[in-house]
Amino acid sequence: MRSILRDIFSRFDSFQYTALGKHPRSLQWKPHCAYIATCIFLLAAAWFLFWPARGGLYDSHSGVDQRCFAYTPSRPYKPSSNVTQSKWRQKIIKHPPTDILEVQSEKPKRLRQIQFPFAHPNQTSDVSEKRREAVTETFMRAWTAYKQKAWLKDEVQPMTGKWNNQFGGWGATLIDTLDTLWIFDMKEEFQEAIDAALTVDFNNPPDDKDISIFETTIRFLGGLISAYELPGCRDTRLLDKAIEVGDMLYHAFDNPNRMPIGKWNPKVVLLDGVGPTPPDKGSFVSIGSLSMELTRLSQLTGDMRYFDAVQRLTDILESQQYTTKLPGMWPLEYSWQEVVFDGNSFGLGANADSSYEYLLKMYPLLGGTSQATQYQRMYTSTIEKAMEHNFFRPMSPTPADVLISGKVIVNEDASTTLITESEHLTCFLGGMVGLGGKLFLNASQVDIAEKLTQGCVWAYKSSPSGIMPENGKLAQCPSPASCPWDEELWKQRGDGSWKAPYNQVRDARYLLRPEALESLFYMYRITGESRYQDMAWDMYQTIESNTKAAFGNAELSSVMTNPPPQRDFMQSFWFSEAVKYLYLIFSEPDLVSLDDFVFNTEAHPFRIPK
Repeated sequence: MRSILRDIFSRFDSFQYTALGKHPRSLQWKPHCAYIATCIFLLAAAWFLFWPARGGLYDSHSGVDQRCFAYTPSRPYKPSSNVTQSKWRQKIIKHPPTDILEVQSEKPKRLRQIQFPFAHPNQTSDVSEKRREAVTETFMRAWTAYKQKAWLKDEVQPMTGKWNNQFGGWGATLIDTLDTLWIFDMKEEFQEAIDAALTVDFNNPPDDKDISIFETTIRFLGGLISAYELPGCRDTRLLDKAIEVGDMLYHAFDNPNRMPIGKWNPKVVLLDGVGPTPPDKGSFVSIGSLSMELTRLSQLTGDMRYFDAVQRLTDILESQQYTTKLPGMWPLEYSWQEVVFDGNSFGLGANADSSYEYLLKMYPLLGGTSQATQYQRMYTSTIEKAMEHNFFRPMSPTPADVLISGKVIVNEDASTTLITESEHLTCFLGGMVGLGGKLFLNASQVDIAEKLTQGCVWAYKSSPSGIMPENGKLAQCPSPASCPWDEELWKQRGDGSWKAPYNQVRDARYLLRPEALESLFYMYRITGESRYQDMAWDMYQTIESNTKAAFGNAELSSVMTNPPPQRDFMQSFWFSEAVKYLYLIFSEPDLVSLDDFVFNTEAHPFRIPK
């Protein structure tokens, strides 16, 4: 590049010499102009291809350690002796892989810009500022209650102030909330929480009961990685603690077929040396939703065991993607022993959701390299199949051109039946499809994402309380193009006892789920349209007014009554996802930019390799 620049300037000097009349212009001007124009074009092309992608935090955070941006570290990270001598690290692997698959050392590509080019990406309006302050008050009420009533426990119960440990007793809310504190600019609280989190000992399981590998991965490992990365990858104690969790999770793969067991008792495995009993069936989500966290741990440390464990799962998924009963997608359950995806139920909600999400998000996490294209292929095929079979337009008493994602059953004769039931978990799809549309330059998918997002906003507004139920049956429009309300058809599909458009509600609870807010966040950042902020504000006000409790925000036992009765539960994703997405929606757009970070399914942002 330097030689090209020198040559350009020497030619320019020659041009000046010619222009002064010391050489005949008619003979010299045109060749030099053509050469200079060609060089300028080549420089512009080089800038476009090799310059880092636009992104606020990537460019402005001069104190960020380069390890944060690396796809693999220049030198493997050396953890402290507390890690290398830990019980999980010392425990022998009975079924090690014959070789280790690695993250390729290929330079990351320049990804397409995700975020809308906001005119003032580091500013917010007065209206947004006031809304953000309200969200902050909601968060602080719950966080203060957790600190006072349940510190280092998994959860605080918002109505009574009691605590519970349903995620191993390792302080799920504490670790899940670390990056939320940093994003909320509560640096003193953040440091206090880090000091407490570092006392959690994953080598001494406090409870003698099964834990979910999936939940432990997305909440604990994801939370620790994000807390390490957001401030700039400087506090290596957090990386050591993440390795501690990763080493524990790695033993879940210690089986002859290298498939992880979804639930197992770490205390029994660690102390008694007795492995968990292999199940007959496994859930799709329990193997497809581990890739981001374990891959990122390998990228940050250079220890490729973690990536190897999940990459083998991806290779299995790819090998069977077109041999399932609905080619292109995977069933909700599979035969664990044989590792065969032979189920007949296909959906994008419970037991599947984040597996599809991670196919997409692994692409930027791997830097868009040739290795990442495997995930792009798998995701693209899946979303095309889902648009064909799962997405439907619901019938509504008031016109609503929206989409809902249902569940597909493949019958014995290979025909399909669509179960037209909304599921709150599927409300993340608007954000996922929108992100995919931007990453892979597919404008039609951004349009689909808008309809999916609007579908969940519509589902909220259609319930008596203004909050969407966990599951609700709807009538499908006879045609996506035209859909007049048909009272008789709606009655035929249900028992007539529910408020239209719902004709049956299997689970009327609201569990403080964040998925609808998540999609509103993505659509705002992708399109720049302030109407998504307004939708989020309306949703927040309804949720806050119905769930506000003495010690935080409470789940609701039935949103199909008004007012809905509360339940004494508040899971950690209220802290890590719901209030975080709300805060970011009303914050300056370059705070945790989508061009610099990719979120795991628990809303923990990981830096995109650059």
